Amino acid sequence: MLTGTHLLQLHNGFHLFTRTVGHGPVKLLCVHGGPGSNHTEFENFAAELGEDQVQVSMYDQLGSFYSDQPDYTQPENRQYLSLDYYLSELEEVRQQLGLEDFYLLGHSWGGLLAQEYALKYGQHLKGLIIMSMIDNIAEYAPHVNALRQQTLSTSQVDYMKGIEKAEAFDDPEYQHLVDVLNAHFVCRHPENGPRQLVSTLATPVYNYFQGNNEFVMVGALNGWDQRKNLHQITVPTLLTFGEYDTMPLNVARRMQQTLPHARLTLTPDGGHCHSVDNPAAFFHNLHQYLHDIEADQFTAY
Repeated sequence: MLTGTHLLQLHNGFHLFTRTVGHGPVKLLCVHGGPGSNHTEFENFAAELGEDQVQVSMYDQLGSFYSDQPDYTQPENRQYLSLDYYLSELEEVRQQLGLEDFYLLGHSWGGLLAQEYALKYGQHLKGLIIMSMIDNIAEYAPHVNALRQQTLSTSQVDYMKGIEKAEAFDDPEYQHLVDVLNAHFVCRHPENGPRQLVSTLATPVYNYFQGNNEFVMVGALNGWDQRKNLHQITVPTLLTFGEYDTMPLNVARRMQQTLPHARLTLTPDGGHCHSVDNPAAFFHNLHQYLHDIEADQFTAY
């Protein structure tokens, strides 16, 4: 596989940004979160895991910063705002990159796509890494609401709910309170992460699937649920979460028990973006998982 940066032309005519780093025999494809984030959270993965051991591929999904950004207000482009589309896009990326018997890592929304991929296209996988994502939305929404109530005062929570009811999300005080919550549960150490001078979030994609922020789950992903099918994922799976994740850890533990071959690890002092918050702990666990499978020593715990 060619390393470096390449633009893939999809069957639909749009172009996706892809980047492949490293030349090791282990192939890892990383799928970003958001929805509407981008690949930059994975830029250091090959260096951390060893470029002579692991080859890391990453890409920006349609609508995200470095890839084509359709005008979603146009009726002909609405078809691309669907879970089915992004799943088919992931499979087309795999095909164009020539990946087979590879590891798939998905973060957050990417972890949702990774579960869907394992259920539909699992024959291509050697292993699956689900990073900060559970198997349904129904258990996520009340958990993030509880985190908000535990962190903020009653008056602050009531203020946020009033703003949300009025859909006045640009309110400065509201955005300040979102920042407070993000600092506790989303990215606790943003100084470790990539930086841009402008926002890189694909807002139309994020708003459509999620809502205005991580603590308002009103988008199209409401109702998504793979609890009844999770046991069908049979490849060795790593479930990795932050100690202070937005995702409920009791659900992560239930997933570990449901999956036939799963290992659950927690990153200390990590939030939803725990590979940024505590990279030393995160990459230790990821490296151990990859090593154990390659050495035929993988055990679930």
